[in-house]
Amino acid sequence: MIVNFGYVAMSEVLTNASPSQTMTAQQFAKIKDREAGLKKLERIANNNIENCLRLLKHNLAHDISFFRLSSRLIPLVNHPLTEGWKYERAVLPLLREVGDFVHSNGMRVDFHPDHFVVLNSPNEDILKRSLQTLLYHYKLLKAMHIDPTHRCVLHIGGKKEGKVQGLEAFVENYSSIPTNLGKMIMLENDDTVYNLEDALYLGEKLNIPVILDLHHHDVNYGECHLKELWPRVVNTWNNSPLPVKIHISSPKSSPEDKRHHDYINKERLVEFLQMVNGSCDRIDVMIEAKKKDQALFQLMKELKTEKNCTFISQATIVYK
Repeated sequence: MIVNFGYVAMSEVLTNASPSQTMTAQQFAKIKDREAGLKKLERIANNNIENCLRLLKHNLAHDISFFRLSSRLIPLVNHPLTEGWKYERAVLPLLREVGDFVHSNGMRVDFHPDHFVVLNSPNEDILKRSLQTLLYHYKLLKAMHIDPTHRCVLHIGGKKEGKVQGLEAFVENYSSIPTNLGKMIMLENDDTVYNLEDALYLGEKLNIPVILDLHHHDVNYGECHLKELWPRVVNTWNNSPLPVKIHISSPKSSPEDKRHHDYINKERLVEFLQMVNGSCDRIDVMIEAKKKDQALFQLMKELKTEKNCTFISQATIVYK
């Protein structure tokens, strides 16, 4: 079984390479010339995308072919102050360069929009803003010439009217959103409300791939053992053009701690790999540790001591 490792959005190794530089709404409002303000936003956005390309080149040097792009590439997008701003025109050349680099090096990239993207909300304004955010991600992917299918990770959302109602509201709202946005979505179990069984209920019902977040499962599990649920997780990926994907992080202190550690607990990962070995040809593992690429490098160093791990690159192993 091939296990391919990636990390999230920013590097702890590269300096001055943030893809998430921004301008606050308050700062923008103080600029008297709106067009000048928009030009400044465009310069920030292009600098973010240039840094994104730097990160991808850094990843290539370390054989890292799996990466989560920052959702904050373009500041103040969809904000009332920037309504009508055609940001696509200014950033298109660099986005295409990013997409060309991704394609030419066989990389997998995706997004994880912020927690305020909620598809099970009964509030029409919240749902509308959520769809606007998904559309923004769709435009970025299309500009990069990357197939948007299964490129955006979402949590199920809130449970203001109860968990069961929250699940059914997701089903109802999902059926009414534009098809091109719906096809972008992958669902992840969370650490507080909706566990893996809940995510599988929606994934199987709506044909949405489910991402196992191992840490979230360890602190928010349902009635079934992970060994029983894992084959169902794999099956939700049967119609996806992409391999099975999971998220890993480790608790900061006690096993019940929902906060993320700087690094990854190798033993928990190996325990999981032993359990699922042979269940699929490949798993792409997104590391969500605080130390980003440093955590990946440290984990790879530790996995070299495992007799069942054979390295085929600096960030990819065969687990037997």
